[in-house]
Amino acid sequence: MTVVSDPPVATRTDAAVELRGVAKSYGGANVVHDLDLAVEPGAFFSLLGPSGCGKTTTLRMVGGFVDPTRGAVLLHGQDVTEQPPHRRDVNTVFQSYALFDHLSIWDNVAFGLRRRRVPRAEVRRRVGEVLELVQLTGRDKDKPRSLSGGQRQRVALARALVNRPSVLLLDEPLAALDLKLRRTMQVELKKIQREVGITFVFVTHDQDEALTMSDAVAVMCEGQVHQVGTPEDVYERPATAFVAGFIGTANQMTGAYRDGVLMLPGAVALRTGPLAGVADGSQVTVAVRPEKIWLSELTPDMVQTDGLVKATVYGGATTTYLLEVADGVELAVLEQNTDRSRTEERWHDGERVRLGWRPEHCLVLP
Repeated sequence: MTVVSDPPVATRTDAAVELRGVAKSYGGANVVHDLDLAVEPGAFFSLLGPSGCGKTTTLRMVGGFVDPTRGAVLLHGQDVTEQPPHRRDVNTVFQSYALFDHLSIWDNVAFGLRRRRVPRAEVRRRVGEVLELVQLTGRDKDKPRSLSGGQRQRVALARALVNRPSVLLLDEPLAALDLKLRRTMQVELKKIQREVGITFVFVTHDQDEALTMSDAVAVMCEGQVHQVGTPEDVYERPATAFVAGFIGTANQMTGAYRDGVLMLPGAVALRTGPLAGVADGSQVTVAVRPEKIWLSELTPDMVQTDGLVKATVYGGATTTYLLEVADGVELAVLEQNTDRSRTEERWHDGERVRLGWRPEHCLVLP
């Protein structure tokens, strides 16, 4: 089995964005606790966590809309903690888009350039470039109210990109879109980020969205960062029980460990073999992902046990089984339906099955 430890925090003066001991309190209540984060230049970096975890407050401190109670905010090595938003080389795309409905798409996108008194020829060139980038060429005279939700999101993105910020902050910009359009925009937004090469700091509560789009993810809970890593890191090697449960689905089992056996409630014994760093007699929590569990073709080297099928959920490409393996311990098992074209070949409620997983797919959680 794999034992996961907390990763070291990276702090770098050449980072596009760096937070050093940043905290925020309101009326004595801590919303963000002493964050240390470093975002690589040109990365698509996501702040992921449930509602109220402090991720939007953190983003607003980077943008200058919220002052930290303590700590420092740096952009490309320069301390900007005391600088107002308009003095920072960042732009923000909000969930509401904040478009001017009485202005054309062209005027919405050009608004910031005109306020900065950029020459007209330069405005025409740059607005034309970003409208082409977001695939809105030919719609420049239309008003925002005539656009779909996805098109309005592209206008907001174009308006932010036209100013050529070194860092673009995005506060759940896809949250108002329906599921199908949201998935389409995830792909397009990632493509645009790659083309422009600007550092994106993206706030979301959607785990799939963060895993799909990000180069790196910071998983937050109650104002603290539990883990920073690549999407593969946080999914395959979660550092805490919260990360394991929040990113996708993780089956967590807690029991007493002794002599290579994990004892679950009801005297159910899992022969796990040696657990590095786990002392005999200690309580330990292990986790295994639903797609890592097998219900057939088990091999002797697997961790195995018996289970009772409590529920079966058909999902088209997959079928999910809920199995009771011990008193109060239920495991979700996800199987692809590629080899199960007939419903009678699936397991049914009330059946007893043998299940197993490879030792390396079982994580010991602190």
